[in-house]
Amino acid sequence: MNSSTLPARVSAGHPMVPVGAITLSTFLVVTSEMMPVGVLTPMAESLGVTAGGAGATLTVTGAIAAVVSTFAPALAGRVDRRTILIAFMLVLAVANALTAVAPTYAVVMLGRVLLGVAMGMVWGLAAGLGGRIAPPSRAALATTLIFSGVSIASVLGVPLGTYVGGVLGWRSAFWLLAALSVVAAIGLRLAVPALPADSAAGFRGIFSVLRLPHVVAGLVITALLVVGHFTGYTFIRPVLEFGVGAAEGGIAAALLVFGIAGVVGNFAVGGVAALRPKRAVVGTATALALGVAGVGALSVLGAGGFGHGTGQAPASITFVAIAIWGLGYGGVSVATQRWIATAEPGRVEASAALWAGMFNASIAVGAVLGGAAFDGFGAVGTLAVALGIAATGVLVAALTSPRALTSPRALR
Repeated sequence: MNSSTLPARVSAGHPMVPVGAITLSTFLVVTSEMMPVGVLTPMAESLGVTAGGAGATLTVTGAIAAVVSTFAPALAGRVDRRTILIAFMLVLAVANALTAVAPTYAVVMLGRVLLGVAMGMVWGLAAGLGGRIAPPSRAALATTLIFSGVSIASVLGVPLGTYVGGVLGWRSAFWLLAALSVVAAIGLRLAVPALPADSAAGFRGIFSVLRLPHVVAGLVITALLVVGHFTGYTFIRPVLEFGVGAAEGGIAAALLVFGIAGVVGNFAVGGVAALRPKRAVVGTATALALGVAGVGALSVLGAGGFGHGTGQAPASITFVAIAIWGLGYGGVSVATQRWIATAEPGRVEASAALWAGMFNASIAVGAVLGGAAFDGFGAVGTLAVALGIAATGVLVAALTSPRALTSPRALR
């Protein structure tokens, strides 16, 4: 019996309450990872580093999380999965507190390393828990809800952090995350049933799923879409400031629009992905690429028209492009994870861990690539690189499938 079919002890109350507790955890790990995006400029100025240097705080977290999440089932061994989640949400609290008090860039980096470890363990295990903590009839919904934490982190987390950072200083945003991480750990203890491991996955067991070409295709698509997204999005604040010409209020509004669109995309794609994973992936990938192209075109034209923007186009056009980008990226996590689960339904925990590792590695690569592009070529060059990578993801998704071609649904 694999970990995806091992039953969990049913908890009292509504059967979806445990899903909510885990969703809060994914929300917080992603918000913590992405917080530098919303406070990039003041954070860089306070620490005496460039925008690329501040962006590297995202890179180091993604790199560590990529390694840890890949091996999360093996590292967790036979320890109850609920216990692991609780422990590493407390590590997340420590990491955010350390970032908040850090007097130097080096100490910030230490906190971000700890954050990467916590994120890797939480995300690497949470990705495969939907089918264990919810009734079979609601397993697809549970997975969608767990990954909605990623989208909600954009609509609530990063914009809220941007606001708190603007009013109270960027360090206050990390103090808030530290406190909420403790609350989430308590919630996991109270709401989530025991989740015993059926056996230690082992390192070889994790990589055995790479023998399946449909799994490999899903991982490649994930990498291309996430690298493409984060190449542009990591530096969305300076892109909006210096490319589009947005003021502080316009930037916060644009990030809010992106986040709302992301949540809509997550839930819209969730239902489609359960039955037609290829269609869901191609659709989200196409929307992501179109959104990046739209923001890039506005940067070329110097459009914006809000705040102290000097462009000729109204702010609404910028918001439309940002919204399309958000719709696309909001569905990426649930659609690509469903592709992976469809390709190998018998080893969900192992394939989900590899997917989470690839996702986080791609965040790190995208942040590095975006930093180099922005420092060397500015806003337009950054978005051009992002578009090229995302468009390649669309092409790969269109030419491959999560199922064998003997299945009629493989072509959907």
